[in-house]
Amino acid sequence: MTNWKLIFRCLYLISVMSASFGLEVTMSQDTMEVARGDDVTLTCNFKPKNQVNDLIIITWIGDPDETSKEKVLFGNYYSYGKVDIGSDYQGKAFIETDLTAKTSKLTLKQVTIQESRRIRCFVQIPGDIEGKTADTTFLLVQVAPSQPSCKVVGTAEYGHNISLTCVSEEGSPTPTYKWERYDVKNAPRAFPIKTTEKDGVLSLVNVSMETSGYYICLSTNKVGSAKCNMTLSVMPPSMNLATIGIVAGCIAGVTVLIIVIICCCRKRKQKQKQTNKNYEMENPIVEFHDKPPLENTEDGNTDNMTITEERPDKARSDDLKNHYDDRRGSRDGLNEGSRDDLRDRYDDRRGSRDDLRDRYDERKGSRDDLRDRYDDRRGSRDDLRDRYDERKGSRDDLRDRYR
Repeated sequence: MTNWKLIFRCLYLISVMSASFGLEVTMSQDTMEVARGDDVTLTCNFKPKNQVNDLIIITWIGDPDETSKEKVLFGNYYSYGKVDIGSDYQGKAFIETDLTAKTSKLTLKQVTIQESRRIRCFVQIPGDIEGKTADTTFLLVQVAPSQPSCKVVGTAEYGHNISLTCVSEEGSPTPTYKWERYDVKNAPRAFPIKTTEKDGVLSLVNVSMETSGYYICLSTNKVGSAKCNMTLSVMPPSMNLATIGIVAGCIAGVTVLIIVIICCCRKRKQKQKQTNKNYEMENPIVEFHDKPPLENTEDGNTDNMTITEERPDKARSDDLKNHYDDRRGSRDGLNEGSRDDLRDRYDDRRGSRDDLRDRYDERKGSRDDLRDRYDDRRGSRDDLRDRYDERKGSRDDLRDRYR
């Protein structure tokens, strides 16, 4: 114990002797706190070895911090009256030095989070390089936490391990985070077993339906606080949204395909009906009926013979229409698989129409024969008239001879 005391005393005497015989620089405060946007002034005191010095250079710089690995130059003061301010702090940083009082002051206007770091005062005097040539003050720029961002890391399905993260982009001092859990009735609930929380990360193990709920993260520092909230829904693997989307898409695709097929079949059937209807309209079934010739009729002067071709009347048109409706109904009753039978029936009916045309041609020939026979009979009547005239003449001759 005695040896340790001796060692400390020796070190103290050495430090005192070095301060007495060299430069000594000290800051007025070890730590300063200021709100973002306010002005702040830092004071640096220095004691040179000699009271009179030809040149004194005082440099104000910011040491690297956790977010920025580079130094920040605020400016330099030269004892001959020149002051150089850093390019990034023109109009924002001011250096005032009193060589008599051996003090230098750095004033920063409207400080930001970038100035929240250790600020160093470094004094250089030629020939006076021993002792303590620099000292620092930690400037803490206080910033309330920004709105934190809450996220789920992992898959929220039964049996999985997931994490809830909470991070504020801004906040000085560094915010602390606290998670809370509520049920659907907004009543606080305890976290499941084996849940851990550290630096804004809430780790949930072997999640289940009971893990689901309403979670709130509170980000806090000495300046203020902010919070974010989220609803955690833990689902079974079969209820995965991606799987549901794929199944729903497949069902929708099949439904659309079925609708397209049905529409195509209906359109094809309507087209077939229209084709058959057009064909029947272009090639109607015509029936010809021959009226039997009338017997010769003789009166006192002439014999007349009439040949008449009967045309379809209104009743026959109604029969044809009924026949067409029956055929149309039979076609409507046929399904798609019986179209071959329909074609066969169509061919048979077409053949029957050809037979009708042949019969019409034969009847037309018979009418021509009847006209020839009519001409022959007309010639025989002319002969009869000649014979009658001859007989009438002979009766006149007989009357003359009788007289």
